[in-house]
Amino acid sequence: MKIWLTRHGQTDLNRERRMQGRTDMPLNETGLAQAREARAKIEAEHPGLVFDAVYASPLQRAVATGAIIGDVDKSEIRIDERLIEADFGRYEKRKYHMLGLRMTAYWACPEVFPPAPTAETTDSMVKRARSFLADLEKEGAKQGYGNVLIVCHGGIMRVLSGCLENRPRGYRWRPKPHNCEIRIYPFP
Repeated sequence: MKIWLTRHGQTDLNRERRMQGRTDMPLNETGLAQAREARAKIEAEHPGLVFDAVYASPLQRAVATGAIIGDVDKSEIRIDERLIEADFGRYEKRKYHMLGLRMTAYWACPEVFPPAPTAETTDSMVKRARSFLADLEKEGAKQGYGNVLIVCHGGIMRVLSGCLENRPRGYRWRPKPHNCEIRIYPFP
């Protein structure tokens, strides 16, 4: 099986450089264009590619991106809560430059700095990601999946990437995933 892992397209909160977390924002025009460009790139580089399954976070920006990139109706997307973005707690919707030292340090370098109060830990995200991937491995073997698209968010994508790359901490924090960037992994 091959996993195609991507981050949703841009929203207004992304454009404003705010922590978005679990706020359910739709894609803006730029985000819709990013998703269409990603789909066009897949079609150009992999003509005839069809995804056997499209998984997404329950947030509308991920579902809409999945429908466009996966070339499926939204009703066909498999929603999984474990793919939701990190919980930023009281830092939700704050501008990046207004997070304060503790949250800025944690989000920049979680392998060194502890999480700020009310923010989800990387350990929690790693647990969610590993659980999702274990279930996907079983389902993929059962269904004979060849290509699977997973649409999520910047924080959890860093963790899913780390799990798929067998990183010791379970995450690949840098470089930051861009909107509609696609990372392809053989799995398992």
